[in-house]
Amino acid sequence: MRIGIVGLGLIGGSLAKAYSKVGGYDVLAYDIDPSVLSIAQVEGAVQEELTMENAQGCELILIAVNPTAAIDYLREVAPKLSRENLVIDCCGTKREICEVGFDLASQYGFTFAGGHPMAGTQFSGFAYSRTDLFKGAPMVIVPKEFDDMELLQRIRLALAPAGFKGIAITSAQEHDRIIAFTSQLAHVVSNAFIKSPTAIGHKGISAGSYRDLTRVAWLNARMWTDLFLQNADHLSSEIDIIIKELNKYKEAIAAGDADKLCGLLEEGKKCKEQIDGRGA
Repeated sequence: MRIGIVGLGLIGGSLAKAYSKVGGYDVLAYDIDPSVLSIAQVEGAVQEELTMENAQGCELILIAVNPTAAIDYLREVAPKLSRENLVIDCCGTKREICEVGFDLASQYGFTFAGGHPMAGTQFSGFAYSRTDLFKGAPMVIVPKEFDDMELLQRIRLALAPAGFKGIAITSAQEHDRIIAFTSQLAHVVSNAFIKSPTAIGHKGISAGSYRDLTRVAWLNARMWTDLFLQNADHLSSEIDIIIKELNKYKEAIAAGDADKLCGLLEEGKKCKEQIDGRGA
């Protein structure tokens, strides 16, 4: 089976390594940086360069670049594809890429599904990719039709070598609404938090909470800019909510209102317990 991978960063590189390790798969890949492709070939993660001419020979094409680049690639490759080709993107937002992907698939006859591997690290690039990145992680899939069981089985089989724990099915709208909170807001908060002048002198007087909160401040700025702007409505709403909640804490602290502050803290603790399934 021939697998095409567009983009050899953390996600694309890890996919290439996972499929190559399983065996029985020829991995073809493209990266905007030819040197990255060369390294991937030397390491054995990629067997051949993916081109517009040989893309049709790939039963599965995984697009692991930012949404704007993914859309550009889809529009260019679409006329070369046919019903034998399954294309899944791995972008962090789904509405725009799915709208374009479903339209092109209908026009040219190939199969498209939106995808988002729920795995990663604070680092980016092929150098940080690894074979087991997706082991035990969920893969979010946005199909055009939710009741197409044949397609969902085809997707499960095609993605099996990556090692995902399972597939979660959702809509593009619901994906983007939730990811604004679970991922994007966390990156904004982490990135803003580390800008405190106190951060420069924290060493020796910090522990796990600092480490956990600042981990994703180390990000790919250009990629996350693209993702944030593609999901501006949902992300802006989540930022408004956290600003409102933070102001409640600030006001209670400034007023020396111990009861109010304690109540806010208890409220947050209960929310966490309920979400984690430990509450009443």
